[in-house]
Amino acid sequence: MRPIVRLALALGLKHAHLELMLRELLIDEARRAWLDKGVEPNLSQLSVTTGLNRKAVTAKVREAEEPLPHTEMSAAAKTLTLWLQMSTDDPALLSLPLVAEGGAPSFEAVARHASRGNVHHRTILDELVRLNLATEEAGRVALNAAGFVPSKDLKGMLAFLGDNARDHLLASVGNTLGAAPPMLERAVFATGIAVEDCERIHQLARQRWNALHHELTGEMTRAFEAADSTASGRIRVGIYTYYEDAADVAQNRPVTPAKRSNGKDA
Repeated sequence: MRPIVRLALALGLKHAHLELMLRELLIDEARRAWLDKGVEPNLSQLSVTTGLNRKAVTAKVREAEEPLPHTEMSAAAKTLTLWLQMSTDDPALLSLPLVAEGGAPSFEAVARHASRGNVHHRTILDELVRLNLATEEAGRVALNAAGFVPSKDLKGMLAFLGDNARDHLLASVGNTLGAAPPMLERAVFATGIAVEDCERIHQLARQRWNALHHELTGEMTRAFEAADSTASGRIRVGIYTYYEDAADVAQNRPVTPAKRSNGKDA
């Protein structure tokens, strides 16, 4: 929970905001647990399961949801993914004409294919330029990123954080609770090594991920194009690396304030 609290404080959230989010999640998950048993829970059942009073449960049940945007719904993300795949196969495609005739590669064609024609290529390009993922000059568009991580767009970054952390935790929690089929979840770690070696290993993981990312993107693209309109499956495959200098962490750890003394020995 500590990283979540750190993020919340950095964004100016207070205890009341966090309490509200926890309350809503408790009710959502309690309802899910009852539905898994084939029961549509009433207010009393939700209240007993969560420990919240009926008033709080009633307010949540009647409230309309307004979630963060999911990253997989972004036409810009789909376009960038396809463009990355194409340019990995042929680096010359890192720069494309905005439009082209005769079926030649162009940004307009990539955007149309990736979004299935549902979003105009100019709208997609404007979004990629805004996020500093592409540049446009003299009728050509150049790719400007190794992956779709919109670091200049806080809402987009939070959406990525939510999607990635959610699915990672869903896999981990499902494995812990014995859900079938078990999901892939592996990690390798070391302590007591130089920070410089941590960064070297970090870069090795990045390099190996680039090849796997390309292979997985190809598999997902082929599966998506072969699927019929009723297909409802979704999959997320990810990788992460985290390292720190444990000495710095220990030095900067908050000190628990000493208890007030009444001036008498115990």
